[in-house]
This record gives sequence, C-alpha cells and structure tokens, in this order.
Amino acid sequence: MLHDSPIDIVYLWVDGNDSRWRAKRQAALQQLPSDSSAAMARYSNVEGRFRDNHELRYSLRALEKFFPEHGHVYIVTDAQTPDWLRPSDRLTVVDHRELMPEASLPTFDSGHIESWIHHIPGLSERYFYFNDDVFFGAPVRLEDWFHPKGFHVTWSDDPVVTDEAMRTDATSLENACRLSIQWLTDKARSGEPAVRTQDPLYQSTFRTFAHSPRPMLKSILMELEGTAPELFAAVRSTVFRSWDKPTIVSDFVLRWALAHGLAHVRPYRHRYVSTGEADQDAQLRALVTEFGALEFFCINDTTDDAQTHDPRLQNVLAVLESILPQPSGFENAVSAPFGEPRSESLSAEMHGSEAMGAKETFPARRSNLA
Repeated sequence: MLHDSPIDIVYLWVDGNDSRWRAKRQAALQQLPSDSSAAMARYSNVEGRFRDNHELRYSLRALEKFFPEHGHVYIVTDAQTPDWLRPSDRLTVVDHRELMPEASLPTFDSGHIESWIHHIPGLSERYFYFNDDVFFGAPVRLEDWFHPKGFHVTWSDDPVVTDEAMRTDATSLENACRLSIQWLTDKARSGEPAVRTQDPLYQSTFRTFAHSPRPMLKSILMELEGTAPELFAAVRSTVFRSWDKPTIVSDFVLRWALAHGLAHVRPYRHRYVSTGEADQDAQLRALVTEFGALEFFCINDTTDDAQTHDPRLQNVLAVLESILPQPSGFENAVSAPFGEPRSESLSAEMHGSEAMGAKETFPARRSNLA
C-alpha cells in the first residue's frame, strides 16, 4: 500500500427537491411489488433522507479547512449537480449511470449505492467515504484514521444491539449488525478454505458503527466482493433501504476488517446533532462550543417530512455558516444559502462561543442520505 499517495474523498449527494428526481422516486415506489413495502426499513422514504440543506457545501468547506492535502474529490449523484458547484480539476461528479449497471437503477438506498464506489475509475487505494451530513471538525491527522495494515473504526453512541434475529421494526443498521455477525459466525464454523483466516480470539460486538468519515481501502472492498458475493448481491437488489438487507460499507466491511485484524477500534472526539429532536438548540450550541476540537461531527436530518423552510433547518444553516463561513475552492460566487436563525439570542451565543473539550453524546439514529 502506498502511504505517501494522496487520499481521495468520495461523497454521496442527492437533491430531494429536484422535481425530475422526485418524479423518478415516486414512479419507483409505485412500481415496487405489492409485498415490497413490508420490507422497507424504518425512515427509508421520509423527506429528511433525501433533503439537501446545503450540507455538502459546508462539508467541503470543512474538508478544505481541516484536510487541505486531500486527493481528488468524487461526488456520486443521480443525474444531478449542485448549482453552486464550481468546475475544478480536483473534483469529479460521478453519475450513477457511469458507476452502476442499468439493472441496479434507479435506487434510492445509500447502502446500495455505496457498495459500488470502490469501482470509481482512478480512485486511490486509501480513501475517505462521506455522506454529505458528515464533517471533519479539527485538523486531520492521518494516523488517527489509517494504520499500516488498514484503518480505524469507532462505535456509535447508540444502545447495544440485542442478540436476536433481525426484526422488521429495527433500524437497518441494527439489522446489519446482526446480519454481519451471523455471516462471520457461519463462515468461522464452516471450515471452508478462505483467502484470510479470522482471528480465533475475535469476539463480535453487538453495537453499530458511528456515522463518521469512513477511512477505506479499495483493495479490501475488491477482496470482499469476491469473498461475500451473496451480501453484495442482496444489497444491490434494493430500490429503497430494506430492513432485511446487509449494509456493506457502514457495517459488514468494518466488522469483517475487525475480525481479520485489518481494523482497530479507537474513540474519536465527536458530536452528533439530530435536527428533529426537541433539544436541537442545545445540541447546536454544544457543536459550536466544541468546533475545532472535534475530530468529526454529524448533522443528521431527522426532521423527516418537515417543509423546506422549517425553522429548524434554517437554524442548522445559520450555525453551519457561523462555524464555516469561508467558501471552499469548489464553490461559485452565489447568494448566501442560509436563512435567518429562529432565535437571535441563539445565533449570538453561537458566534461568541469558544472551543472547549468535546464529549461523545447524542446517539445517532440514521443516515439522512438515500
């Protein structure tokens, strides 16, 4: 592995307000078999999963601020491009049709889409994968994310996952945890020859992984595509996120890497903001206070079916602008994307806050991206 080569960045992005895309989504929903709705995971088709609240713009600002030596940036989209995006020889928009076979399209499941990203032409061996609601929050030290044999992972703050069969009322990540552990257990017991042998001392942990920047190795994804073809085929069969399908990049790859000594668990200073919670103001104040001392943060759109001009969304934009006011080199000069904050006192407090030590709080519920 080349440790001195640039590390590329891959984002998934969708504009859920685009009328043509919305028509495509509605048509796909209507064409599902009558029994498919029963397999859809919780929150798989709410507006918050697809809404664009300018998170990508600010994630790129954070990337440029805290990891300026990054490699090429790839933005994977479904025939869309942000209207503020400035052409750059350091950034490529990758359309689903360029990356995925026609039989997979359309899909509105990020777990499906992300199972293909290691096939992006020219992608570096080491790369970071982001959903657009994830941000670096302090200067990046690569040794905190990668080690000589692989990469680091971290657990979410969510409660421990129960050791039971997959459940229709569970989140897709809870069920992905169960499915990955079952696969690893069955593989260890099978006695079948394998390219790599699991660590005999490895014990599975019934927890989900944090919604964070994902350090990845392309070679591991390529290897696993041949090692677990049934899991890749299962997730690549989805149109919307399903409760009974694996989550390859956000769970299986990470858990498999732990079991084979290619991943290490480490804690990160982080902040998770759930925008639909009653204490949103408190969560945002904490984010601003800790900004600069956080290795990453996530602003998860859990307002679900709120309207575009919901004051909670406007408040998030005001906060992002307050902590990341400097446009990145990937932005055109356009009008400010943010609206008036819901509370003048809250905005003033946020602008006047100073960085403090970060705490790991506010458990993650789900990813907001399709």
